[in-house]
Amino acid sequence: MRRIVLWSLSTLTVLVLLLGYHTSTSGPADTSIVATPARQGSSGSSDETTTSESSTVTGPSVDTRWGPVQVALTVAGGKITAVDVPVYPTQNPKDQEINSYALPILVEETLQAQSASIDMVSGATVTSQGYLQSLQEAIDEADL
Repeated sequence: MRRIVLWSLSTLTVLVLLLGYHTSTSGPADTSIVATPARQGSSGSSDETTTSESSTVTGPSVDTRWGPVQVALTVAGGKITAVDVPVYPTQNPKDQEINSYALPILVEETLQAQSASIDMVSGATVTSQGYLQSLQEAIDEADL
């Protein structure tokens, strides 16, 4: 009798824990709304803008599983001087949490490497892939 009660309580506990678990993602984000982060770089959405020997080159918006990602580079003297990410997924709190730590890392890595040969950020694989694709196309457009 004692084993049956113990087994029943264990089963009930497992069911409560299993059914009470909330997944960390809520599905693909609606891509109709995008945000502009306050990051270093220039503002502006034109494909190429020239001001006092520096130019801003904007890569294409790359659609990812969780929403679009777009990179804009400021180039001066053949070097990347600033990186802006005007478009990235922000539709749910998980997207906001992931991108709040991943994008600054990707931007810093880009400025250090001066190329798209950078590591992806663990836990932000989808955003990293979109970032790298848009970054590479912006670099190609800037002839770096």
